[in-house]
Amino acid sequence: MINVGFGPNILLGIILIFAISIFHFLRIVKPELSRDEDIFFTTVSFIYSCILLIHGWRLDPILLFSQVILVLIIIAAGWENIRLRGQLLSKSKSNF
Repeated sequence: MINVGFGPNILLGIILIFAISIFHFLRIVKPELSRDEDIFFTTVSFIYSCILLIHGWRLDPILLFSQVILVLIIIAAGWENIRLRGQLLSKSKSNF
């Protein structure tokens, strides 16, 4: 039996799904910025967000806060990674 209750865990899972879908569709929009290991990270993040959606109602406030902090760190690190890949690509193009 799956017990899904609407709460902050649903919002956190939806935010994470949105962020990883942008990261996944980067392969289509700018394939030069994507790497092979991105598929692994998007798959693991998708599984993690599904776990948050389905079993997040069990989280007490301190565990929910730790999950919020974890998701924010993941999104910030992914954003920084993509930005640095773009800068590295533009720098390598300007050297040639």
